[in-house]
Amino acid sequence: MSLSRIYITGLGSVSAIGFSVPEHLDALIAGRHGITRLEYLDSRFKDELPFGEVKRSDEEFYALLGIRDGQTTNRTSLLGMTASREALDMAGGDIRAFPTALISSTTVGGMTQTEKFFYQFDTHPETRKWIDKLDCGDSTRDIANFLGHRGYLSTLSTACSSAANAVIFGANLIKAGIVDRAICGGADALSKFTINGFHSLMLLEKEPCHPFDKDRQGLNLGEGAGYIVLESERIADPSRRPLLAELVGYANTNDAFHQTAASPDGSGAFSAMRKTLDMAGVEPAEVSYINCHGTGTPNNDESESKGMERLFGDQVPPYSSTKAFTGHTLAAAGGIEAVFSVLSLQNGMIWPNLNLRNPIPDFSFRPETSLRRNEDLRYVLSNSFGFGGNNSSLLFASVQS
Repeated sequence: MSLSRIYITGLGSVSAIGFSVPEHLDALIAGRHGITRLEYLDSRFKDELPFGEVKRSDEEFYALLGIRDGQTTNRTSLLGMTASREALDMAGGDIRAFPTALISSTTVGGMTQTEKFFYQFDTHPETRKWIDKLDCGDSTRDIANFLGHRGYLSTLSTACSSAANAVIFGANLIKAGIVDRAICGGADALSKFTINGFHSLMLLEKEPCHPFDKDRQGLNLGEGAGYIVLESERIADPSRRPLLAELVGYANTNDAFHQTAASPDGSGAFSAMRKTLDMAGVEPAEVSYINCHGTGTPNNDESESKGMERLFGDQVPPYSSTKAFTGHTLAAAGGIEAVFSVLSLQNGMIWPNLNLRNPIPDFSFRPETSLRRNEDLRYVLSNSFGFGGNNSSLLFASVQS
């Protein structure tokens, strides 16, 4: 019997709509978004723009996670610790029970910590020690130390496709026989640098975002973390813990069209989705639901829609973007939305695309705008597309009893 199948046995998430997977499920069912004004980050745009901020201070995270030396732990790490521990606990809790990899992704890394000391750097030499918290790998090391992980460790940073690529990397490690289990996902905190950068690109919406809407103007930045636990067929024992879903296909492509924009003809999105279905041996008509990247920016939603039209023709399956719930959490997005995709399969639900007023007129299809229940879902496709045309898709399947 082939041992190449990969199962999901744990989920963990934190975002503007919840501090745990059950809280996220409740918010998705209720249609309750987390797009608000900033309370914890002192940005010059805090009274002007809405964000998907996690409503918990760093100090509250220190207490909840049992961290004593909190000043040396950045917010990205705190978010990642929270979500990865939940995922690991759901999968069994013992980090050393099987050969395990931790593949974490981020774009912000420890930047939130170093920002606090930027203006003091010249005049207060004692603060220079904080610079060692800047790099992306620092958050992965923090998470590994928190979980007690001493095995395979890696950090990915491919913009908004980062967490999806972490899942792909983890799956490939399992298929290569290097590990039997991989904790995969991503974490990103809101930072002044990120906010100012996206504002300079004129990509931020001044109201709660409305993906796939004709009048969309941009995205809402968010923060959070999402992780899933992958296990090989050899150790994924349903008598030990439930098998939540199966990862049956994935692909990463790069259209290299522009530094920050996707190919306008949708070729990158199409290629990622097409290759993912080909790997799984699944026909387009078999896909039950697409959790889209759907940022709410003019370029992304047009490009992704063209990719779906090219792949599915006039039979585009139900689809939606959940970023109107959480905001765009950058490197964490693919991890959080992988959790949402598995929850969709488990509960037979399709999540609504909030705030849609006028669908894009160039397409005959439109996203789902209300919660759909009691759906017979077999395959859920999750898209994550990043700057530079780095496009990734994941295909999850329900576990047949």
